[in-house]
Amino acid sequence: SRTMLLDAQLGGYALAQVTAEAERLERIGYDGLWSVETSSNPFLPLALAAQATRRVQIGSNVAIAFARTPFVTATVAWDLQKLSGGRLALGLGTSSKPHLEGRFSTESARPVGRIVDYIRCMRAIWDNFQHGTAPDYEGEFYRFKLNVPLFNPGPIEHPRIPVYVAGTTPSMCRAAGAVADGFNVAPFHTAAYLRDVLRPAIEQGARKHGRSLGDVTISAPVMAVMGDTDEQMAAAETNVRRMIATYCTMPPYVGMLRHHGYDGLHEQMAALAAKGDAAGMIAAVPAELVRAVALVGRPLALAPLLRERYQGLADRVSLRYAVPGAASEPTWSAFVGAFKGA
Repeated sequence: SRTMLLDAQLGGYALAQVTAEAERLERIGYDGLWSVETSSNPFLPLALAAQATRRVQIGSNVAIAFARTPFVTATVAWDLQKLSGGRLALGLGTSSKPHLEGRFSTESARPVGRIVDYIRCMRAIWDNFQHGTAPDYEGEFYRFKLNVPLFNPGPIEHPRIPVYVAGTTPSMCRAAGAVADGFNVAPFHTAAYLRDVLRPAIEQGARKHGRSLGDVTISAPVMAVMGDTDEQMAAAETNVRRMIATYCTMPPYVGMLRHHGYDGLHEQMAALAAKGDAAGMIAAVPAELVRAVALVGRPLALAPLLRERYQGLADRVSLRYAVPGAASEPTWSAFVGAFKGA
């Protein structure tokens, strides 16, 4: 089996800090750096990180696919792959109907079929960039029928860009198994759900398309309740509970909650959220759910726990938060050492 890789989050750093942080995270020994698309662009930090580093992989977890056309995404990925010398993982997410329609002003129907078509269309575009093949892709949602030399960036040294799909449902996992090179597990997951539901669905999708589970790299960002003092631990637990409470209100996670026997939790959290009762939401998160979703401990104690929990389940793991500031560099170097030496 592959060596489990240890990644870090670039999300959470201001753009002006990314160059220094990426350099520091590579020096500490991380294998990959992931950006996010929450309140900022997911690709700009990757461009800065690509220039600031030599070895680490860079990736988006995630960029919202349907907010951009396949050609737009294909082009930015090509630029980043060239700039990084072949170190990009293009992680795409589908977002949800309210956000796609209300925030991004774009189509949301049938996201599973749409993401499969999107990825196939992008690969046809990359084939045109690399080999000059005729633009002749006609899918159900997307097409690529025209390009001219002026708009073709031409071949690059590492044309095979791994595409990761993020998801929370078995149907999205099957789509990843069918067409993707990787799967980004949602931060709100448990090892049991990954083992019992998500991995088998990825495998199902892969087998149906003549592939195997081994063709899909599974990447898991993991929430952590951690700190050097009891006060820090308590603050971190409140923060993790707040995140879990928010995820509990989202329909895509109902299946996971049910899998763990929390049948009414989604409705309970949605009702508290509707009343604006943030404190009530935090308090309503069951302690066992915190322990199933998050790792709990001092930073150095977390390294072996992280490794143990995901051994045989994920190919790459990361703690969900940006690695804290430069003062703690020795701690994080020791963390990476403990993880890799285990």
